[in-house]
Amino acid sequence: MTNLQMEELLAPTYKVGVYCRLSKEDEDIRDGESQSIGHQREMIEEFCRARGWAVEEVYIDDGYSGTTSNRPDLQRMLKDVEKKKINVVVTKDYSRLGRDNLFTEHLREIWFPKHECRYVAINDNIDTMYDDEIAPFKALFNAQYSKDISKKVHSAYMNQAQKGRFTGCVAPFGYLKDPEDATHLIIDEETAPFVRQIFDWALDGHGTAFIKRRLEANKVPCSTWWNRQRGIRNHYTKWEIQDPENGRYVWDDSVIGDMLINPVYYGAIASQKKNYKFKVGVINEKKPEDWIVVENTHEPIIDQDSFDIVQEKIESRKCSRGDGTTSLFAGLIKCGECGKALTIRKTNAKHPQDIYACVTYNRHGKNHCTQHRIEFDTLYNVVFDEIKELANEVVDAYDVAESLADAYESERREQ
Repeated sequence: MTNLQMEELLAPTYKVGVYCRLSKEDEDIRDGESQSIGHQREMIEEFCRARGWAVEEVYIDDGYSGTTSNRPDLQRMLKDVEKKKINVVVTKDYSRLGRDNLFTEHLREIWFPKHECRYVAINDNIDTMYDDEIAPFKALFNAQYSKDISKKVHSAYMNQAQKGRFTGCVAPFGYLKDPEDATHLIIDEETAPFVRQIFDWALDGHGTAFIKRRLEANKVPCSTWWNRQRGIRNHYTKWEIQDPENGRYVWDDSVIGDMLINPVYYGAIASQKKNYKFKVGVINEKKPEDWIVVENTHEPIIDQDSFDIVQEKIESRKCSRGDGTTSLFAGLIKCGECGKALTIRKTNAKHPQDIYACVTYNRHGKNHCTQHRIEFDTLYNVVFDEIKELANEVVDAYDVAESLADAYESERREQ
């Protein structure tokens, strides 16, 4: 039987999954419309029509890199293969399936055949029904291409950073992107007063928990709400989801903390704040001293002297427990009302004491939980007394057992 006869015989049995993918790198660097999702889908569906193959489902991952397998529709497609919903997968070319050569080769050589699924990459003439000796080299080329693109993108960002240009997707709270130059920031007169107030509170020695509560009390919407109102992002915080009416006024501690250490507010651009590795992504955060900071790039909201004082106050408030030890009751105490942890901190008294207090109250204030606290010494003594009582019971039980054993031996000897 010829290949053509075999294809005609099998065609009615095929249930095709059309897979399309486009990442931002493909969109920016390659030939635009020819890589678009619409073009890919049209090309694949025409390919299937010409062979009499029925398209069962279309899977689209728009904006996802080929270096990761963690793509929603790719995973959905693989599950459909396992369920036998589809038995053929077709892509425009091999790189649409992925740019990680180990992953794509595993799918082509092992996974698809194991699940009795045929795979076809149209432009690369790859078809798992027939041998293709150069497919591994194409996979290796795709992986190397993606790595090269990653290096070029990183190099471009590094170049922008060294010139003090803003490269973020969203301007920091208090600023807007300049309509004439998206890499330049201009003050947002509507939100800048809130930034000044946040720094004023910090200058007075208050931490993020206090600032967070004051913003909520003054009904100042969080930065996420402002971005959504302006059509920049369509994201909702967990507080907004839980309480659609008042959730907008709840700020995240980390957002305030990041604002207070961001040089952008005294007119500098700080870039390269994270360590990144190809295929892995962000590894960790860099220390502020390792950032690339370029001064005098835009109009400041606060003066640098105030910013420097705030940094000193933040440093002075850091926990003095720097010896690597862990609190004795860490992870063991929970709030009886909200169920969250009680964390250790020092009181603000003349003679500071260690206390355990509800983390929800500390971070979000009385609107979210009441103040539950206990002194470390008090808790220690309560637990220690309980341990001694239990130990005494164990000792008493041992004495009883020993007495019974002696009585048994005595009785046995008498017999």
